[in-house]
Amino acid sequence: MPAAAPVLLVSDHVEGSVHVLTVPDGTVITRLTGRHLSEHAGFLALPGGRVACVDERRGELLVLDPFGDELVRLAVPVAVPAEHLACDPSGRRLAVTTGVGRNTAPWSDLLTVIDLATGEAARVRTRVGEPGVTVLGGGDPLVVLRHREPGALAVHRFADLLAAPPGCPPVPPHAILPLPGDGHGDAQEPHSGHVFAATGAGVHRARRKGDALVAETVIPWGSPARGWYLRLDTRRRVLWSTLRGGAPDPLRWPEWTNQAWRHDLGTGRTHRTELGPGLVFRLATARRHTAFTRIHPDGDELILLDPDDTVRRTPLPAMDGAPRRGGTPWEGVQRRAVGASPGSDWVAVTRGGHGEVHIVDAESGHEATRLRLGTPLHHGGHVMLRMRSDGADGDPVGR
Repeated sequence: MPAAAPVLLVSDHVEGSVHVLTVPDGTVITRLTGRHLSEHAGFLALPGGRVACVDERRGELLVLDPFGDELVRLAVPVAVPAEHLACDPSGRRLAVTTGVGRNTAPWSDLLTVIDLATGEAARVRTRVGEPGVTVLGGGDPLVVLRHREPGALAVHRFADLLAAPPGCPPVPPHAILPLPGDGHGDAQEPHSGHVFAATGAGVHRARRKGDALVAETVIPWGSPARGWYLRLDTRRRVLWSTLRGGAPDPLRWPEWTNQAWRHDLGTGRTHRTELGPGLVFRLATARRHTAFTRIHPDGDELILLDPDDTVRRTPLPAMDGAPRRGGTPWEGVQRRAVGASPGSDWVAVTRGGHGEVHIVDAESGHEATRLRLGTPLHHGGHVMLRMRSDGADGDPVGR
């Protein structure tokens, strides 16, 4: 494999497999079986092209090296079901929160912290919920948990958590910053030391001051809709989200409105782009484009935004078992995952239930290859596209 070739990690978290392939040709480099990765916690980019993820069935954090001779470089026991995964800007210190899993309500309050340099790990109890997490640098690392109902940013010293005695003791935060109770979506900007949390009111912003956080001005959505997801664009110091509007009833999902929301952290300017109705959620950033998938009963598509906000739409073939009118877009249906690397122009989009991955050239919008993996990719699976030194690790939150 050429040193500059991008690689694609494709996880079928239902069947329990992970494929690693070259892009765009789809040559299989290696494959893991019996590994059911957490789709919700996602993949976390680490320095040197490495990737962290959580095996839900075995209860392990995995550090994968798709460019090395051995794919699994490290496996560390962690509490599950994994909700969110993040690291400090150095990529050394990680945190894994627990949440709902396949339960109807949050039930676990366990938090795991890991030092990859020493292999040390510790589990503590925090608060039941579905907490987001960021790990701030700028001195001794801080673990910041984003809680809901009631909302708060709870600050813990990483060193204190790692030094906790056995037995999963409860550990109260040493600092708290109030937050609205409907938070969902987290990001960190290592350059400035800011942490961000999405709520109905907008994106709440705080900066580190010593071992605590200081609130700053809320970034408004500028729309009646709101974002449920935040992502840092490591190429341009930009925050991205997708604003979902319309009736909250999930049975009316084909009527939901969607806007791409972009906030420039340098200039403070915000821009919104209409994407169309239906289900749009996660996004991915390629070298020059930002990629979204839109699912709708009238037809699915890959949407590519270029730097001047030109929108290119590439139709995607229908999925058997896709969300239908009169049903919800979440339960028992197929979906799509999208992946890209800030060092490449390729974009990968899955076709849930069909075991297919479309490899699209973002510059032209044309499909170059369609990979068939021999595994269904139920629920769309999960993907990450990486190059060895693509800068993706500048976003220290799992996606």
